[in-house]
Amino acid sequence: MISGYEQNGLAERGIEVYREMQAAKAVPDSMTFVATLSACAQAGALDLGREVEKRIVSERMDISVFLGSALVNMYARCGVVDKARRWFDALQERNVVTWTSMIAGYGMHGHGHEAIKLFHLMRREGPPPNHVTFVAVLSACAHAGLVMEGRDAFDCMKRIYGLVPRVEHYCSMVDMFGRAGLLDEAMQFISDYMPGEPGPEVWTAVLGACKMHKNFILGVEVAERLIALEPENPSYHVLLSNIYALSGKMHHVEKVRNTMIKRRLKKQIGFSLIELGGTSHLFRMGEKSHPQTTEIYQYLEELIHRISAAGYMPETESVLHELEEEEREGALRYHSEKLAVAYGLMMSVGSTTPIRVIKNLRICGDCHLAIKFMSAVENREIVVRDKHRFHHFKDGKCSCLEYW
Repeated sequence: MISGYEQNGLAERGIEVYREMQAAKAVPDSMTFVATLSACAQAGALDLGREVEKRIVSERMDISVFLGSALVNMYARCGVVDKARRWFDALQERNVVTWTSMIAGYGMHGHGHEAIKLFHLMRREGPPPNHVTFVAVLSACAHAGLVMEGRDAFDCMKRIYGLVPRVEHYCSMVDMFGRAGLLDEAMQFISDYMPGEPGPEVWTAVLGACKMHKNFILGVEVAERLIALEPENPSYHVLLSNIYALSGKMHHVEKVRNTMIKRRLKKQIGFSLIELGGTSHLFRMGEKSHPQTTEIYQYLEELIHRISAAGYMPETESVLHELEEEEREGALRYHSEKLAVAYGLMMSVGSTTPIRVIKNLRICGDCHLAIKFMSAVENREIVVRDKHRFHHFKDGKCSCLEYW
């Protein structure tokens, strides 16, 4: 049951089943722990993951390759990549899943050079890499701006290992070129290498790069391609609207939004999670249902005042452009990740433990900037796992180096 929930994207329900199992005093075996650790990895439930690890160690269980891989994956996906590597190094046996999990972990955290270094070690000492391994390697290159290394890995996959590229490999290559600002190369790669018409995943990667690098002409063209492919997908309409807004074409913004209203398309609602003492707290933009809402908002106001004194200025481009400047700043102030971070800081004054937040969507530019300042003024490490990667904020800097 735990595994079934985890494999269907319902990790929280899987964790509940594990808790029910504990209450029923049923004795878990190694495969129970593998499934539970996988659920913890998906949900970002670090406290439970550590609890399971402690039980595995205290009961002196045989750390099989499956259990070891699950521990590596859990720590990597919960934001503790150093601990993941310690488990990786401690394992006497490693399979392709173990190696791939560690490479992917480095990629998610922006440690592209470490991912490539481990990939080369795998080629020398480990099992042959598979399709998933190369997705992890190419993704790591994309997130770290390692274009030359990405080209080499793509060539290696085909020439040395004889693997036929899949859509996810093409998508990672396009993403890599796009993030690095090489949009012409991205389009040329699509034309030269991709068999048939590219799917939505590839064009989404191009569109994200267009927005990042403010290439509005190509961005509009790509967004319209996506809408033609999947007219009922609201995220493409939102991206097109954002492109128009950033380029100042407000009449086009209104046209897109009217289309969304007519078709009853609603954008995905963003939320952020923070786990404290084994309890998850969920925040949405402007969230006011939390029992400590008054204290959280007061703490956030004080925090914004402090970071503003340190030089923070809101990036009002991150919200709807038809709002007045003051309204835009207000809309940004109460984004879910700011509320979650403020709550975490408020509840752990004096602690040096990193604040860990999970965001279901991509972190916005203003929150990214604000949290960099928060890490500096509070002298705390803040880790945010968004839809695409981890951001480790420390001393006013982020591990992503603005690649996200």
